[in-house]
Amino acid sequence: MFKANENYLKLPGNYLFSTIASRIEAYGKANPDKAASIVRLGIGDVTQPLAPSIVKALHEAVDEMADAATFRGYAPDLGYDFLRETIARCDFEARGAEIHPDEVFVSDGAKSDSANIQEIFSDDARIAVCDPVYPVYVDSNVMAGRTGTYDEATGLWSDVTYMPCTSDNGFIADPPSTDADISLIYLCFPNNPTGAVISRPRLQAWVDYANEHGAVIVYDAAYEAYITDPELPHSIYECDGARSCAIEIRSFSKNAGFTGTRLGYTVVPRDLKDENGVALRDLWARRHGTKFNGAPYIVQRAGEAVYSEAGQRETREQIRYYMDNAHVILDGLTAAGFQVFGGVNAPYIWLKVPDGMSSWEFFDMLLERVQVVGTPGSGFGPSGEGYFRLTAFGSRESALEAVRRIKSL
Repeated sequence: MFKANENYLKLPGNYLFSTIASRIEAYGKANPDKAASIVRLGIGDVTQPLAPSIVKALHEAVDEMADAATFRGYAPDLGYDFLRETIARCDFEARGAEIHPDEVFVSDGAKSDSANIQEIFSDDARIAVCDPVYPVYVDSNVMAGRTGTYDEATGLWSDVTYMPCTSDNGFIADPPSTDADISLIYLCFPNNPTGAVISRPRLQAWVDYANEHGAVIVYDAAYEAYITDPELPHSIYECDGARSCAIEIRSFSKNAGFTGTRLGYTVVPRDLKDENGVALRDLWARRHGTKFNGAPYIVQRAGEAVYSEAGQRETREQIRYYMDNAHVILDGLTAAGFQVFGGVNAPYIWLKVPDGMSSWEFFDMLLERVQVVGTPGSGFGPSGEGYFRLTAFGSRESALEAVRRIKSL
């Protein structure tokens, strides 16, 4: 008789956002008169439509697919050259970072790559994560059997190194002070969920640590487009030595609204090699070619349009729209007496829940009393308990209404 992968059985409960969706559905069924008035600022899904220049590129690519002379079948599994070359030039060369087109791997989104990147590392690789953290980093390693046993009392995995990010350290962890045997370090900046951003010197310290200890940094830069401070790095490859220790993952979902069309990419430099000289770039290419048939041609053409002059202008306008929402929420909740973080250079607001309440209790109170939905901080890890995440990706009306309702409490 067959056996299931027992590592999946170790996962505690459902995926965080699935649990939130289930609670909202249950509330709606029990309160049908209030279901339509729920303000949803939990899941970070965008609400603005695709920019006109991106839609134009989609239509033109669809027309190509209707003509035998320009029809495209399977996409190159690593991505079309026209998009990889544009990414290397605009996202990295323009910032003084050395990244080549053949080091860029186009995919169907950052979430997939964040989950799958662990496959090219050894089974006994020890991971280190910031706490709180985007759940996919830990969950994907649980599925791979790399995290040990789960302690329900603490919410910690025995074989994971947690780096607490609290208000005391500005929600930014520093490299371990001890010689911890860490192989894989996950960093995300601007951070999901706390909205924290990292300075160039502090990021350089992480790069130096990884090179010194033979570790690899998986750098999730999905929200880099929301950085407005010119002193902050947009890419880890702006740091000296990052090519030999870092993998960077990016998304088109939040900077250009591709949550429904799905597009992202991962950068693996050729300089990144293990202790035996094995190039991780080649392993990722092998994995990509075996398990992925390439992002659709029409979506990659749309991705190329993001970098056009019109595309940059239009997507910047959308980013400003969401950041204005962030300021509405940040300023409104601060004025209401809440202790609030993030919302500057990042589209997430991280607020301290009232004393004496857990983050899930605060979730239930907001849903039941004022029909506002956010994300309980404990869902991102033990250090997230006592906090609550709100997203700026809703409409302006929903941001204003959420603040008004929360103030009414």
